[in-house]
Amino acid sequence: MTDGGTPPSPAGAAVGRRIGIGLMYGLWKPRVLGAWRVPSAGPVILAVNHSHGIDGPMLMGTAPRPVHFLIKKEAFVGPLDPFLRGIGQLKVDRSTTDRKAVTDALDVLARGGVLGIFPEGTRGEGDFASLRAGLAYFALRSGAPVVPVAVLGGAERRSRVIPAVPPLRGRVDVVFGEAFAAGDGSGRRTRTALDEATARIQERLTAHLAGARRLTGR
Repeated sequence: MTDGGTPPSPAGAAVGRRIGIGLMYGLWKPRVLGAWRVPSAGPVILAVNHSHGIDGPMLMGTAPRPVHFLIKKEAFVGPLDPFLRGIGQLKVDRSTTDRKAVTDALDVLARGGVLGIFPEGTRGEGDFASLRAGLAYFALRSGAPVVPVAVLGGAERRSRVIPAVPPLRGRVDVVFGEAFAAGDGSGRRTRTALDEATARIQERLTAHLAGARRLTGR
């Protein structure tokens, strides 16, 4: 449950997707490749590289299904707090084990929804070089497949009009990879299994990002 006892809303996430479509396609020129690889039903985790603040909204507007993102609590300030909650996004305190965020995320997957995660934990080079164990934990606990996603082009150049974002009407590539299981099929959830799953995920995500860069030339 989120703060206040309200579960993350699938209807809210659907509204968020419509808003994302309008904004992302209105302001930029997304090129979406491999969206058909996202399972059309059932729980799924989208693992996204993170090099720019536009990455999350871009995925919300280009994914074929509504996405509930785990978003750092610092983003939930002022009017953004009720807005992000209203569109089904999940607040997480990255400085501790946030049990509410964990419960929220598992609830999304238990209902057959789509959970979006930046497995690097914070914005950086966007190269999946350092992964936290959170993604592996959710994948092992829920059994949901992981779909790697590469968002490319957001951090290449800045808009002259709004320096914090890419050039308006510029192209941003969103490349979806093949879904895969994070576990080894044994059903184990031990610390060793978690470490092995994290390594397995990192290998798959890094390979997908390299392939996406070759495919897009970015």
